[in-house]
Amino acid sequence: MSDDLLEPLGLGPLESALYLRVLAAPRSTSARLADSVDAAPSALRTALHRLVAAGLVTRLAGSPTRYTAAPPEVAVDALATRRQQELDQLRVRVRNWRSRTPTSGRPSPARGHLPAEGWGMVELVEGQDALRHRAEQLQLGAQQEILAIDCPPYFDSPTDNPIEFQLLARGVECRVLYDAPGLESADKREFVLRCVDAGEQARSLPSVRMKMLVADRRCAMIPLSFEATESTAALWIRPSPLLTALVTCFDLLWERATPLAADRPRDELDDKDRELLAMMAAGAKDAAIARSLGITQRTMTRRIAQLMGELNAQTRFQAGLQAAKRGWL
Repeated sequence: MSDDLLEPLGLGPLESALYLRVLAAPRSTSARLADSVDAAPSALRTALHRLVAAGLVTRLAGSPTRYTAAPPEVAVDALATRRQQELDQLRVRVRNWRSRTPTSGRPSPARGHLPAEGWGMVELVEGQDALRHRAEQLQLGAQQEILAIDCPPYFDSPTDNPIEFQLLARGVECRVLYDAPGLESADKREFVLRCVDAGEQARSLPSVRMKMLVADRRCAMIPLSFEATESTAALWIRPSPLLTALVTCFDLLWERATPLAADRPRDELDDKDRELLAMMAAGAKDAAIARSLGITQRTMTRRIAQLMGELNAQTRFQAGLQAAKRGWL
């Protein structure tokens, strides 16, 4: 690698040198980076800002501020993909402008025939390695927002996604909608709570199988089949009516879902009641709730009936929703 590494992506020698330095020495401070490159403080700050904005470098929380670099094989691909998307949008604008501009002697395309440039809104991705790589690209390329529906099947462990913590640390909003049965696992619940503590907005529905991952509402991945038991193929969706429909679907499901964390609960609600209500809101089964709380099913059933009466709820799921709206969870 050389100091002109990032030149094809529109970044200069200073950005290339800084990226390579952060890559070689993770968690470097700006002072340490200044010692390793010959640049004025203002130029150094500007270069670091451009690298962070490009998703190549992440600013870590804490004092002093430290920086870490995204893996080059993932981060550079993500940035190149974003640039390609921008070029694709430019092509669309030029075509739209051209179609509105009077011309002479130019034949019109045959009715019902799409020009070659019109294809490419949906791409088939096959194979575990390719799926994992594209999912990493999608996340690391996000600048503002990630929308996700979390349900099986998973590429790797359902309780391990270090990229999300990296995104949250650099201010990317992450909204995740969980399939409630998946939250019955203690390990999964613990992982979700760590994500929430880091800044994730989490909600759940009793059953949601529309697995998806959307970055900045501009690009998405969904399984080729929502009923599949293994992740073997997915659709990579670029700006299109299909992407708009997926985002709209996510927003509607999000409005119906129950928050998994809210403001401080009322003082008179004890910890077991809070956990019980949270698991009810998540749609957990009776056996899982009783096992998690360490109580008998008879005791659990009696307490649920009391809480449903307090909340004026006809079903357990309604009780969970009402508790969330009142800030008890």
